[in-house]
Amino acid sequence: MKYNQLGRTELKVSRICLGTMTWGEQNTEAEAHQQLDVALGAGINFIDSAEMYPVPPRAETYGRTEQYIGSWLKARNNRDQVIIASKVMSRSTDLNYVRDGDNRLDKKNILAAVEGSLSRLQTDYIDLYQLHWPDRRCNFFGQLGYVHDNDDEAIEIAETLEVLSALVSSGKVRHIGLSNETPWGTMEFLRLSQQLNLPRAASIQNPYSLLNRSFEVGLAEIAHRENIGLLAYSPLGFGTLSGKYLNNRNPKAARLTLFDRFQRYTNIPTQHAIAEYVTLAQQHKLDPAQMALAYVNSRSFLTSTIIGATTLEQLHSNINSIDLVLNNDVIEGIEAIHRRHPNPSP
Repeated sequence: MKYNQLGRTELKVSRICLGTMTWGEQNTEAEAHQQLDVALGAGINFIDSAEMYPVPPRAETYGRTEQYIGSWLKARNNRDQVIIASKVMSRSTDLNYVRDGDNRLDKKNILAAVEGSLSRLQTDYIDLYQLHWPDRRCNFFGQLGYVHDNDDEAIEIAETLEVLSALVSSGKVRHIGLSNETPWGTMEFLRLSQQLNLPRAASIQNPYSLLNRSFEVGLAEIAHRENIGLLAYSPLGFGTLSGKYLNNRNPKAARLTLFDRFQRYTNIPTQHAIAEYVTLAQQHKLDPAQMALAYVNSRSFLTSTIIGATTLEQLHSNINSIDLVLNNDVIEGIEAIHRRHPNPSP
């Protein structure tokens, strides 16, 4: 395994992070524990979760993923061997079963969310606590264009940082991070942290894959210059870059077979791009999924690639991508496909 510094913190996290959002929906507690054992044995010390997991979010499963991690930590008694990341949700129109639907990045909600996560995780502290998405209305979750809302009554970023600062001071949170953020939002968090002497975001968890390289447009330079590295989620485009959905295939128990909420990975332009990436991998005798992950793993602005798996076979394959170094011919082939099909699944 390879390791990177988490922003300006003292933590070194594995370049591959174990994602957990299928646990409690597609994976049982026993399967989650198996995945954690395998990941830890392979040198992965970084685990990412969120209060709203598993996905798709439902009232019946809210918090179940963190519960599975917590039961594993208790059973293995190994809290000091892993770096746990979790997230607090922001406002949403379809999550009204959490805190009466009044989910904002304010003191009341953040404090309640942290206490809930700590209880489920059965731990006294969270190593990296992330804001799952912005409180203000802006473009994230697949929206590229920005539409300004003059009447938006968003929680002020300074207010959110003040609450997080109190949690850091209390020891319940070690470091903070952003997620699904824009270039403006990232720089504003950093500016206010410096101006007000408040905790500095260590990382930004945004989507990044061969199908969505929008991070490169504005955030890659910020990641380098401000030392706030990317935690790349959906590096396989919900598994589509493995090629298993091509030619209208619907593998049994696969995520896109079970759930229809991720349609940005099934549109026609995306299918054309995936077909070309899979062909390129096959031409070079590479596993398509490992090729896609190896590309993400190699990016200079990356801190960690968040992998997700529903089977141990997938997990082993994804972890082994850390050893794959793509040669110049493969890289040139990837860039050529990207020029033909830029960001079909933002």
